[in-house]
Amino acid sequence: MTDWQQWQDSWDRQQEWYLPDREERFRAMLDAVEALVGDRPRVLDLACGTGSISRRLLARFPGAVSTGVDLDPALLAIARGSFEGEQRVEFVRADLTAPDWAEKLPYDSYDAVLTATALHWLREEPLRALYGRLAGLVRPGGVFLNADHMPDDSTPRINAAERAFRKARQEREKAAGVQDWADWWDAVAAAPELAEEAAERFAIFGRPRDGDHGNGEFATLQWHTDTLRGAGFAEARTAWSSLTDAVVIALR
Repeated sequence: MTDWQQWQDSWDRQQEWYLPDREERFRAMLDAVEALVGDRPRVLDLACGTGSISRRLLARFPGAVSTGVDLDPALLAIARGSFEGEQRVEFVRADLTAPDWAEKLPYDSYDAVLTATALHWLREEPLRALYGRLAGLVRPGGVFLNADHMPDDSTPRINAAERAFRKARQEREKAAGVQDWADWWDAVAAAPELAEEAAERFAIFGRPRDGDHGNGEFATLQWHTDTLRGAGFAEARTAWSSLTDAVVIALR
């Protein structure tokens, strides 16, 4: 039988090579959920991948329920396999750029919508349209949280120091055998239990390579907060930040 938890764990390790503070941002997101909508939330795990957010959500809040939505068949296979038998979560395959994607969801509204390291795959206008759609999915008083790379080009010396520090750390960890993005997908492609889904995934997105961010653009934190307010959220600000990344929070 396939060890789906092993695939889930290997995904986490690969992501942590890029994001050593990944758990900190998850904690900040769930703190915000509890503060604003309580400990029994109905959550949409947007661009859920293998279900990293849902796993932490359900572990922290036994009364929570989650809907994970993604287009990637390989990541969804891992998510469904590792959550098999868990009644509090379900997964939906949908393209977030399609106008009718939300019609596939089991609920008309959610207390919270959470996403991490995913929406940079969208260009500015599709992301603006998605934010508008999310404003209709988040209930009044509910929250949206997006953790992603949000650059600040006004601090070039700080940015250069961070890049050098990060590159040195990654080189050390790579030498110790840590998988990067391309390595991880090579392993997926070589696995019989995921071969069909991997081939379909590569047909949609292309063969992954290290540093690949699809067709997306990294928007600034200011762009995100302004766009969320313009989409219909009452408030928007940062909930957490590092030298390179941030969690933006928006309240309906």
